[in-house]
Amino acid sequence: MFNINLNSIYISKYIYAIVIFLFFQLFRVALRNITYKFVKKTSTQFDDDILDVIKKPVDYLFVAIGLHMAKNILTIPQYIDNIITHLLNSFFIVVIFWGIINILNHLSINIHQFTNRFGDKISADVANFIVKSIRFFLILLSGITVLQEWGYNISGFIASLGLVGMAFALAAKDTASNLFGSLVIFTDRPFRVGDWIKTPEVEGTVESVGIRSTKVRTFAQALVSVPNGTLANSAILNWSKMGKRRIKTTIGLVYNTSSDDLQNILQDIRMMLQTHPDIDQETIYVYFSDFAQSSLNIFCYYFTKTTNWGEFMAVKEDTYFKIIDIVQKHNSSFAFPTQTIYLEQNDKFD
Repeated sequence: MFNINLNSIYISKYIYAIVIFLFFQLFRVALRNITYKFVKKTSTQFDDDILDVIKKPVDYLFVAIGLHMAKNILTIPQYIDNIITHLLNSFFIVVIFWGIINILNHLSINIHQFTNRFGDKISADVANFIVKSIRFFLILLSGITVLQEWGYNISGFIASLGLVGMAFALAAKDTASNLFGSLVIFTDRPFRVGDWIKTPEVEGTVESVGIRSTKVRTFAQALVSVPNGTLANSAILNWSKMGKRRIKTTIGLVYNTSSDDLQNILQDIRMMLQTHPDIDQETIYVYFSDFAQSSLNIFCYYFTKTTNWGEFMAVKEDTYFKIIDIVQKHNSSFAFPTQTIYLEQNDKFD
């Protein structure tokens, strides 16, 4: 009879443990439904997004709490109880940091807005760097917390890092160089994602700026990863920063062009450029510059308003055709290298 009662007590504890675990799961479902109803009534989308990103971590959190409460009801040998306790506490720690990291990923939009104060042209890159750094720190902190839960001496571990610090520094020299290079890029802001850049190593469009490297898409559609340490120490030509594009050319006219025709050609070319809707009016130089060996040279120096390569070439072509029309209009033509030979006739040998 005593054994039957004893077994009944054990069975009752297991039943109570299961009931406690199920209670927390039902409480989790009820809490989620109530929270969703409350959040749906608000006018902002922010709380809805936060609730979505923490939904899974909260589910596992209630599982951990339910298992912990159920374990306390059962009679378990001490060494097994310690192992289960450490496992549940570690699971609890991981779930908490998981939820924090998910919230951080969503709040990266707010971090992006904050980094606009440092310059909106690379704020996305700065925000990405900040989020990655905080995420790495949180993952490292969660690992240290779990190790402490299992009784490891983290202080001794951190102190031991000093013994291998020099070796690590030598081994991670390139990594450290790339890290500081990324900080230089984020601080100096020589380019942003989408810019067309040219360096001694690569030319193309910037696709992303990471902590270790910057990815550049070349015009042949190849993707090149340039270490940030190398990029920070290189001369960077950012074509996308141009406000206008330059056209510089020399027009050679034949020597039989009269002075009046030459002056009219100069005047018409200047007028054409000054009235052209796609030419920047700040800098226009058109001058008779040289008496060359085979031509009268006109120097033309002006800028297009557009920086797009295709549009630039179209404007350049249009102005060149107009210059051809102007030259032909004033009874002149373009010179090409020629040589005139004069033969002197000597009557002595006749």
